[in-house]
Amino acid sequence: MFRTVLRSVRRDLRRFALPALAVLIGVACVSGSLLYTRSLAAGADRLQRASRPDVSVEVRAGGPGPAQGSAAAPDEALRRRLAALPGVAGARGTLVGRAFLVARDGTLVGPASEAAGVNFVPDRRGADPRYPLTRGRGPHGPGEVAVDRWAARRAGYRVGDRVRVVVAGEVRPVRLTGVFTVHDPAVAAGGTVTAFDQATARTLFAAEPGAYASVTLTAAPGTSPTALADRVARALPPGLEAVPRAELDAQAAAAPDRAKLGTLLLVFAGIALLLSAFLVGNTFTMLSAARAREHALLRAVGASRGRVLRTVLGEAALVGAVAALAGYGAGIGVAETLSRLFGPAAGPASASPDPFSPVPLLTALAVGVAVTAASAYVPALRASAVAPVAALRSDLPAPAPSLRRRTLAGLSATGVGALLLAFAGGDLAVLAVALPVLLAGLVLLVPVLAPPLTRVLHAPLRRVCGVRGVLALANVCRNPRRTAATAGALTVCVALVSAVTVALSSLSATAARKAEAEMPTDLRITAVDFAEVGADTAREVARLPHAAAVTSVREDTFRLRDGSTLWTAVVDPDAVGQGRLGGLTVRAGSLDDLARGVAVTSALAAEHGWKPGDRLTGRELSDAGVPDGPALDRTVVAVYDGPEALGPALLPEGALAGAGAARGGPVTSVLVRAEPGRTAALKEDIRRTLDNPLLVVQDRGDAGREAAEAFGPLLSVLYAMLSVTVGIGALGVANTMGMAVFERVREIGLLRAVGLDRAGVRSMLRVESVVVSLLGAGLGILAGGAAGVAAVSGQPGAVVCLPWTALLLFFLGAAVIGVLAALGPGARAARVPVTRAVG
Repeated sequence: MFRTVLRSVRRDLRRFALPALAVLIGVACVSGSLLYTRSLAAGADRLQRASRPDVSVEVRAGGPGPAQGSAAAPDEALRRRLAALPGVAGARGTLVGRAFLVARDGTLVGPASEAAGVNFVPDRRGADPRYPLTRGRGPHGPGEVAVDRWAARRAGYRVGDRVRVVVAGEVRPVRLTGVFTVHDPAVAAGGTVTAFDQATARTLFAAEPGAYASVTLTAAPGTSPTALADRVARALPPGLEAVPRAELDAQAAAAPDRAKLGTLLLVFAGIALLLSAFLVGNTFTMLSAARAREHALLRAVGASRGRVLRTVLGEAALVGAVAALAGYGAGIGVAETLSRLFGPAAGPASASPDPFSPVPLLTALAVGVAVTAASAYVPALRASAVAPVAALRSDLPAPAPSLRRRTLAGLSATGVGALLLAFAGGDLAVLAVALPVLLAGLVLLVPVLAPPLTRVLHAPLRRVCGVRGVLALANVCRNPRRTAATAGALTVCVALVSAVTVALSSLSATAARKAEAEMPTDLRITAVDFAEVGADTAREVARLPHAAAVTSVREDTFRLRDGSTLWTAVVDPDAVGQGRLGGLTVRAGSLDDLARGVAVTSALAAEHGWKPGDRLTGRELSDAGVPDGPALDRTVVAVYDGPEALGPALLPEGALAGAGAARGGPVTSVLVRAEPGRTAALKEDIRRTLDNPLLVVQDRGDAGREAAEAFGPLLSVLYAMLSVTVGIGALGVANTMGMAVFERVREIGLLRAVGLDRAGVRSMLRVESVVVSLLGAGLGILAGGAAGVAAVSGQPGAVVCLPWTALLLFFLGAAVIGVLAALGPGARAARVPVTRAVG
């Protein structure tokens, strides 16, 4: 049987080429995803081992809560006590915060999410073992810093240069005194590490005087980290825990983001394999019909149905195995490409994929063989059912089984899918079921939908293409099941692309409208993610000409006497009062009295039954959610309506203990109202004055555009992933047209004999390919558009946006796919000699 399988595959090698290529692409996606995620895990493990080489145990907040309920933090006194414990060779206090390095051109060096500031702890020789210097010396005093060598290289800085760093929202000019090597997750992700001397780092990053983010201990020779952690734990106050090195490494390896990325890549690889299964099944269906006499002859000479079944499945398994091995090789390239595009920037985390990993290799083989064998199973069953007497016929009539059951199943699946979409309400779990069901129903209905479509196209194609168009439409309807299988792959991939486009376009439009509506003033100053607005920013802006009103906005939270929680925006009462800031509608009372009280929104007042004159008492909540801060005792002076940024309550600066002090958390934004007609000029003045790459100055239009553009990178990534599925769909069309040429050799020869020239044959196949492609794309756009609308329509305030231009481009792109898919088959068909018609 194996020789028979080899002989069959070798004979039909050209027919198996495109299905094998589709499986190869799917397997490459699967194995590339697995190799890439494994390389990330290996790199992260190496990075964790290389980083902080002096750490055996880390003491940090955690464990049983502190007695007073406030957040616990290790301090200098604790560090000294721990350093004196037996088995401790060294104890280091660690301070970590956000410090951003500014390049010479005023831009930020590295991503803002990976900009770390640390404390430099020199030994007696002035060196820090955690940050070994390669040039210069460590920093001394607030005007000096040292940076990692990757950051210095990218920014073009050398020791002795004047540089700018941004900490706590303030731009600080400092001198670069040293460059060091570090194996840090921030650097590995393309970020920066900026080191300050101990006193400066404590001023910048310590939560409270003398506190550390953590204390790390180095075990003395002969002391294991686990034993040391147990010993240290007994000496710790409540609210702190001692974590041994092994547990720290395990926590770093757990990386939930890596797992999410691997899952996302595998989902798209699975979609590619699903489309490959369409192509493989269609190929074996057409081959089984073409080799019906061959299978009947095998039955006539004694082969059982099981033997024929195993032969066809053997062919599929052999094609799948070869494609899987080639796909694994391509997967190594995919993983390497992913590593270069999305991998770490530097350091030991830059791990290349290991091509000899057994799990990805075995997975690739199993997936390739399983997909092809499973896809070929139904065609193999049909082949094994051919009667032996069929070998005696000169020709086999094309069976035309009834489409009744298929149509009923298609109508049922389409109805169920449509109902699920209608009642999904934005639930992704329901949508994940609804879209496949709807697509399955539409693909089942293609044999019923194709004839009406061809009737609609008959007259225009006859006028444009003449008899070639009529013949092409007849070929589309000749085998409706084949047409459905061919269009099905395109339907699935176009549906996915359309769903993503409609959903993200709608979310983008919704975000833009919401951002513009919630813009509280003419201008707003905010920090980029992971950065802060400086405490003096509002004061600097208020000095500028054309600034009519300026206030910083902080957030503060209180636990009231009745047990409820009050969230407030802490603002400048002078800027809010007398309507200077704008954007607020007073329903009762007056905001002019805000300096002596508190203002609440009408929704909050209705919820609690508050009105002007009522007294609110309570205490400020700490970061740990404990009411142990200054007391609140204020009278409600106004009930108002306004944007979310100024609510649900307004509290004046200096309202709490320490009059005049700005209470609350860090500044979240600075709101500015410009003098009439001076908004644009003031925006430029603010940018020039602040000169801070981490601050964003926006008007209403800027806010809407930024919110809309936030979805652009995600859409680009999804398009890149889905382009693989579109390519497989195109292969499906090309494969069907190529197989059709093999099947219709005598027909093509007859058409040549009655006068159809070579160009006419190519044109006929091209029209047929385009019609099938447009049928699949049209159904895909319909289903995907409905799914995209359903994904966003359940969200409050959602704006449904149908990107007609993009959807039209998808439809026209399907026509291009049809033309390209027919090039090779058309060229082969044009070479068919006229004599084959009578052969």
